[in-house]
Amino acid sequence: MAGFNKYDARVDQLVVETRTLWDPSVGKLEDADRAWLSKAIHQAPELATKIEYHRAHTGFAREITVTVEDIQRLYQSRLTEA
Repeated sequence: MAGFNKYDARVDQLVVETRTLWDPSVGKLEDADRAWLSKAIHQAPELATKIEYHRAHTGFAREITVTVEDIQRLYQSRLTEA
């Protein structure tokens, strides 16, 4: 398989672990905001700007670095659902 640094639905089906990192541009956020954003971005990984998959023994670990753009997309999608 080629690089694991973009969303791939096929690889994503094999994710057994998730990790969330925060881009420095995000700045300070409340713990509750971080928890919601982390959960939301992993529920819609195709929205992530920076995503990597790392091989694990039983599948893959998905690592998403949340950016300001990701936060904007998540809140926008939340508004359109309401």
